[in-house]
Amino acid sequence: MAEATRLIKKYPNRRLYDTQTSSYITLGDVKQLVLQNEDFHVVDAKSGEDLTRSILLQIILEEETAGAPIFTSPMLSQIIRFYGNAMQGIMGTFLEKNLQAFMDIQNSFQEQGKNMADGSQFANPELGSQFMSVQTPVIQSMMSNYIEQSKNMFVQMQDQFQNQTRNIFTNFGFPNPADMANMAGRNKPDSNKK
Repeated sequence: MAEATRLIKKYPNRRLYDTQTSSYITLGDVKQLVLQNEDFHVVDAKSGEDLTRSILLQIILEEETAGAPIFTSPMLSQIIRFYGNAMQGIMGTFLEKNLQAFMDIQNSFQEQGKNMADGSQFANPELGSQFMSVQTPVIQSMMSNYIEQSKNMFVQMQDQFQNQTRNIFTNFGFPNPADMANMAGRNKPDSNKK
């Protein structure tokens, strides 16, 4: 039987209350829930407004300022430029699918590592070093291929979006700009006639 989604309430004093444990928790505790793949939902205790995204963004902000950040300044600038852009909805889907593909690659490597470690091939540390020296170029090659595929997928999505837009607007039957100029020239009053 699946457990219900854990409910966390945020009070006006900014404190977070975990209804499952009946205790106050910190942002660090919420981060642990994420790391443990626990399903949770954060709501404003007074209004019931969903604050889950806001809390997750706070955790990301803390992580980004605390140590080695994932996001570079140019990357964050690019993300900001997509807000309000026609491609905003597509970008969210694109990032989500790419992150899932990256996680799938990571899980595959972890499984391979477990299988090899279970066979006690790494009882000798030298063998472990040799394995990693072979795996590093393989991982780099996979990531290069992944990045290239990701780039191609985004270009295809952009082309598809442009084609759909073109199809939508051709159905409106807008007049040709050259025809409009000709019509304007014909309807102009003749200054020679009085």
